[in-house]
Amino acid sequence: MNGRNRKDLQPGLTVDIILKADQRTGKLTRGVVKDILTNSSTHPHGIKVRLTDGQVGRVQVIHTHEK
Repeated sequence: MNGRNRKDLQPGLTVDIILKADQRTGKLTRGVVKDILTNSSTHPHGIKVRLTDGQVGRVQVIHTHEK
């Protein structure tokens, strides 16, 4: 799942985000969502979130742990 729709996100999900500093390289950072910062329902570059460790970035991948 990509991170462009706010309805797909909720606190506690594991996601890969791209930090502002890593936008040129495309390096992803994995973490757990603490807060959803984007108010609009969609965003073309990904919904902005704050992870539990305090890092802020735009969601690129939502990890689902389905079996």
